[in-house]
Amino acid sequence: MSVPPDAPPMVSAPAPTPRLPLAVSPAPSALAPAVFRHPQAHREIRLNSHVVAYALRRARRSSIGFVVGLDGLTVSAPKWVGLAEIDTALHEKADWILRKLREQQERQQRLLAAKVEWRDGTSIPYLGDTVIVVLDARASTAKGGAALNTDASGLPGVPSHTLHIGLPHTAGPEQIRDAVQSWLQREARRVFEERCRHFAVQLGVQYKRLSLSSAQTRWGSASADGSIRLNWRLIHFAMSTIDYVVAHELAHLREMNHSPRFWDVVRSVMPDFEKARGTLKDDVLPVFD
Repeated sequence: MSVPPDAPPMVSAPAPTPRLPLAVSPAPSALAPAVFRHPQAHREIRLNSHVVAYALRRARRSSIGFVVGLDGLTVSAPKWVGLAEIDTALHEKADWILRKLREQQERQQRLLAAKVEWRDGTSIPYLGDTVIVVLDARASTAKGGAALNTDASGLPGVPSHTLHIGLPHTAGPEQIRDAVQSWLQREARRVFEERCRHFAVQLGVQYKRLSLSSAQTRWGSASADGSIRLNWRLIHFAMSTIDYVVAHELAHLREMNHSPRFWDVVRSVMPDFEKARGTLKDDVLPVFD
């Protein structure tokens, strides 16, 4: 199942002029003039009063294509297409381009906010909740130098979980990051194994092995030989999202495709899987590096 966990999704323009979705936010043209500049910009154009500096690439293709990513707008055009024709196509797609540039700008801000500062008291998402990291040299080495404590009497809106890491207060950021990541990966294997056993029974399938991955473009995968791979970063999400990915991959052991029959298999154990699937696209994971 291909969805990038860390890297932001690239958005390609559809061939026909796209319909604007129903939205409560103002259209890009109604916002204050802005400047969107690709770091490798070759050309610049003004779209609905906004300045867009974009990277132009000549490619072996039959039409003009647009891709909007965190860096900005990239335009791919055949060598025989003139600059005036490219400008015309840009104006025709102006609303779509500006909307996607705004979305990527907002996503960049969320990514910056998600960057983890590895220190005593930092917070990380765990199973859809928030965990506060506490440096505690007394943490049991029998538990890999980490212990999760839960305060059942926590106040509303206040994190009730603390993760005690067996490190002194003098520990550096990399030491803290590595210790927390090791604990998260151990938790991921424990949780994934339990959910795989649960859904394998419900779906009437058998899997041969479960392994963790750190893939940049996949949440999970299933092989015809019964091997299941799940991205350990799923441990940040709520259990319903983890269950969706687990059910998705195990369902492939019955239908090795994405046909309507496959989705019926997924729906048989997760009737509202669409909601859980949406969180994979909308949520921003913490940035560890």
